[in-house]
This record gives sequence, C-alpha cells and structure tokens, in this order.
Amino acid sequence: MLKLIRFYESRGIKVAKALNQYLWDTEGKKYLDFHTGHGVAFLGHNNPHVIKSIINQLGKVSVSTTSFDVDIREELLNVLSKVTPKHLTYMYLLNSGSEAVELALKLARKVTGRKRFVALKGSFHGRTFGALSLTWNPKYRKPFEPLLMDVKFLNPSNVSDIDTTINEDVAAVIVEVVQGEGGVNIIDSFFLKELSRKAQEVGALLIIDEIQTGFGRTGKIWAHEYYGLKPDIMVAGKALGGGFPVSAVFTTDYVASKISKGDHGSTYGGNPVACAAVKASTEVLIRESVPEKALTSGLKLKELLINQLKDLRIVRDIRGIGLMLGIELRVPPNNVIRCAQEFGVITLKAGATVVRMLPPYMINEEDIAWGVKVATKCIKELNDRVTRGTTK
Repeated sequence: MLKLIRFYESRGIKVAKALNQYLWDTEGKKYLDFHTGHGVAFLGHNNPHVIKSIINQLGKVSVSTTSFDVDIREELLNVLSKVTPKHLTYMYLLNSGSEAVELALKLARKVTGRKRFVALKGSFHGRTFGALSLTWNPKYRKPFEPLLMDVKFLNPSNVSDIDTTINEDVAAVIVEVVQGEGGVNIIDSFFLKELSRKAQEVGALLIIDEIQTGFGRTGKIWAHEYYGLKPDIMVAGKALGGGFPVSAVFTTDYVASKISKGDHGSTYGGNPVACAAVKASTEVLIRESVPEKALTSGLKLKELLINQLKDLRIVRDIRGIGLMLGIELRVPPNNVIRCAQEFGVITLKAGATVVRMLPPYMINEEDIAWGVKVATKCIKELNDRVTRGTTK
C-alpha cells in the first residue's frame, strides 16, 4: 500500500468535516480554526456560494484550456475587475502561489532583459526553484543549493541599502508588505516607498506578493493599498479561490504588451472550475464586506490578546493587520501550538518564535474570546515553565 510523503509534521487530527470557522475530528471534537490551511479558508470552510458555483460549473464544462473561450472565464474577469487595482489590466490564472511567482519572474526577465532580482530578508515566496531562490530562510534554501536566481536580499530595517543594491542590473524587486511565514513582520511604510521609488528610477519592476495578505485578510482587499504602492506585477493565491487551489498573476498594459504567444502555459491554469471558484469568492468578498469585517474582528482579537498577554515576560510582541496576527515569544512556540490544539484552537507557526493566527473572516465575538482564552492559558503555562527553568 502506498504511503504519503509528509513534508509537514502530522498534527495528529483526522478531520471528518469542516464548516465556516470550525473543524470536527472523527471523534466529534470541535476545533476553532485559526490555521485555515495556511490561510486558504479565509472565506470559511465549504463556503456555500463557492461550493454551489463549483458544482454548477462541473455540470457544464469542467475542462478547457485558455485556447478556447468559455462563458465562466468572461464572467470571472468582469467580477474580478471590481476588486483589482485599476492599473493592473491583465490577469492569468495558475494553480499555486509558487507557480504565480515563477510566472512573475519570467515576465520580469522578459520585459527588462535583466537577470538579477532583489528580495527581502525574512521573505517567503514559495518552494519551486525560482520562488525558493527569493526565499530568505536558509532552512528552506540550503538543502537545494545552488539555486537558479541571482538574488540580493535587503534588510527591511535598513533603508540605506536600497540605493546601493537596486541598480540597472535588477529585473525586479519582490516584496510581501506583511511577511507571513517570516514571522508576521509588517514592513515599514517609508522603506516600501523608497523601494518603489528606486525600482522605478532604475527601470526595475515592482512585484508585490499578496498570496497570503491579499483578498481581504488584512482589512484591505490588497495589503499594499495601505502604502499607496502601484506594483507592475501582483501575485495572489490562497484565499482567492475560496478553498479551491488557484492563484493569479496581475499585470499592466506595458508588461502584457511584451508577452509573446508561448512564453508561458499551464494545463490547468484558468480551467472553468477554477474560474467558477474565483468568481464566487469575489462575489462573497464584495457582498459580505469581507475586508471591513476582517479589520473589525482583527482589531478586537489583537486588542484582547495584548490586554491578556502584556504582562507575560515570555511575550516579546503582538503584531499584525486585520486577521493576520502573530504572537512573538522569546522561545519556540511549539508547546503553545500543541497546547492550544488540545483545547480546541488550531494555530500555526511563523518564523522561529511566532504563533500565527489566520482565522476566517466570519469569526464572532465568542470565537475571539475562546481563541484568546486558550492562547492565554497555554502561553501562561509556558511562561511559568520558562520562569522555573523547565520548558519541557
């Protein structure tokens, strides 16, 4: 019998069903999901509007490449245009965040004729060779070196490095305005504006990675809107399909004008079922005022966490925007994540010492109270053990 390769450590839960912000295991235990498949189920597990749209499309046309026209693709473009930055007038659908990053890199090289890229320390852009080349953490990079790209990494706390690093050899600068896997790190506004200014000055493209931050999670539809940035290319994924595996690359008239037939392709990219999922997800985003609800709930969750955890020595920081939050500890968070799961709240790790919380937009005040109560209990227990000198 085949065995599954596990690239992620098993969490020990066999999930039987999921709905909105909750999971249930095969023994009937209920969990509040602040993990959501690394942020994918932001619109809730089994969102009924998305499920209905997918099922409806499966009964019509489920397989068709972009060589052929289908109604659902045109419907998707019309709806998605309502939430896409106005200067980004072209879009291509793919299947995963890493694939979207790969296409963005290819476009940058094609348009500029340059080879070098600039990314940030703390970045995470994916695990395929090109995307991995832009990912900072040596844990992900080292086993697979040498990688493909000529990449320079900037320290996001050092603005003076921008002018010395970004020059006429650089094809593109890629940035997450809030680093997810890197530790829920919010990049400074002045740094981002200087980064954008310098890229424009030397003719390098600005790529904004909205794979985790995008589609309403931070309280804006796209997190870069907080900073007034105008990316040449934007990549999105995770929440975009309401749970369906899909990603997208958005770009400008200028970049699109440099693309030739055959420059890229995907067997599944832009398939009708993916289009139905993204169309329905966008409709939910608009109809339910998802970004606004994420901002309101995120503020409540963050304020309550700060109030409950502010006096614990083990807590270094509580940060984030909207429903993308991190609790930075002074020790690895594994014990806290396991403890929270035992008490029915599923969270995940970010960086070396951060408990990351990525709940769905529909969490209510009861959920917030439950999540904070459990997190507080588990962090206090670890704080006491650290204070006594025992962390096991």
